[in-house]
Amino acid sequence: MSDLTVSTHEERGVIVVDLAGKIALGETSQQLHSELRSMVESGNKNILINLANVKTIDSSGLGTLVAGYTTVERAGGQLKLTSLSDKASELMTITKLYTVFEVFDDEQAAVNSFTKAGEAAG
Repeated sequence: MSDLTVSTHEERGVIVVDLAGKIALGETSQQLHSELRSMVESGNKNILINLANVKTIDSSGLGTLVAGYTTVERAGGQLKLTSLSDKASELMTITKLYTVFEVFDDEQAAVNSFTKAGEAAG
């Protein structure tokens, strides 16, 4: 059994990816990246990753988030993060990834931010 559970739901055109468990070197990182790739290939451009239930994230896990971000951006979409744990926040600060990702404290605010971006572009 994998150490990472991925479930998704849609909220006003945004795919919310709820992660639970750990994102670390090996299987879980690969699982997450292939999930993100298949979402993009299915035409989903607005992706929000909810990290509320992620217990562990290592540098490889962060690398996977960055790779996912790149995949989504290349496809003309946006990938944002919500509900980071203290540990994840700390890692994001140390690695300066706050400059890459838009990070939100709550899912609703994050979903709303996609709508605004879409309206501005439209």
